[in-house]
Amino acid sequence: MLTLPKNEVRKPQAYIYVPFTVTMSQMQKPAQEGFPQLFNYIGKHGLTLGSPAFYNYRRIDMASTLDVEAGIAVGSAGPDEGNVRNGTLPGGNFLGLSWVGHPDKLETVTGMLIGWARLTQQDFDMEERPDGDHFACRLEIYESDPEEVPDMEEWVTNLSFKLKD
Repeated sequence: MLTLPKNEVRKPQAYIYVPFTVTMSQMQKPAQEGFPQLFNYIGKHGLTLGSPAFYNYRRIDMASTLDVEAGIAVGSAGPDEGNVRNGTLPGGNFLGLSWVGHPDKLETVTGMLIGWARLTQQDFDMEERPDGDHFACRLEIYESDPEEVPDMEEWVTNLSFKLKD
């Protein structure tokens, strides 16, 4: 199930992340390697969660590689440690939608959001460069905990892409 796209204003948010450069066939790597590091870090430093886990797509070149952050918003940042980095998700106007279903369909769902943005003449905060499209903030937020919702067809994912100011 897919919701209609909607606009929302988001406030800046502290977050922790582990950066990855992957190919499309390696898209599970940030979840498999990054999320465990983040949850261990949160436990070690006693941080407060500000959101479910997410991917933040910073650079996309579908034919080559993508720069992806496995991230989690937190109440306040801790120290950089190992592969874990701190940052601030930008505030501003975002366009997003919700998807209930298997994550394998997210590429198509994302295409629908991009099409809606074009149709409604809303530009993403993105810069085209020779090495791909660079985004200010392009979130894929995983609302469902796999331990609580084992059926991937029931997973809820929210897309939220920053728009140009």
